[in-house]
Amino acid sequence: MKKIEAIIKPFKLDEVKESLHEIGLQGITVTEAKGFGRQKGHTELYRGAEYVVDFLPKVKIELVIEDNLVERAIEAIQQAAHTGRIGDGKIFVTPVEEAIRIRTGERGNDAI
Repeated sequence: MKKIEAIIKPFKLDEVKESLHEIGLQGITVTEAKGFGRQKGHTELYRGAEYVVDFLPKVKIELVIEDNLVERAIEAIQQAAHTGRIGDGKIFVTPVEEAIRIRTGERGNDAI
C-alpha cells in the first residue's frame, strides 16, 4: 500500500476528485492548507497599502491505495491539477505499513 499526498490549487479540487473517481478511487481526505514553494507568495494592494502574502491557499489531498493503482492515481492527479503555471503543486508517495478499518478490524488492502 502507498499513501499519496498531493498539494494542489484549491480551484482544481473538483477536477482532481472527478479524475480519481473515474479510475475507481473513491476515498480521499481533503485538508485546507497554506504554504509556498518557489513562487514565494506575492504582493497585494489593499486600501492603498501594499503587503506581502507569504502563504498561499492550497488544498492537500490524501489517499491510501493498493500498489497497483499508484501510477494511475498519480497520472490522474497530475493531469487534472495541471495549469502550466507556477504553484500547480506537488505529489508525494510514501509506503504504508498497515491500514486498519476501525469498525470491522479489517487489515491491509481489505481496510482500504
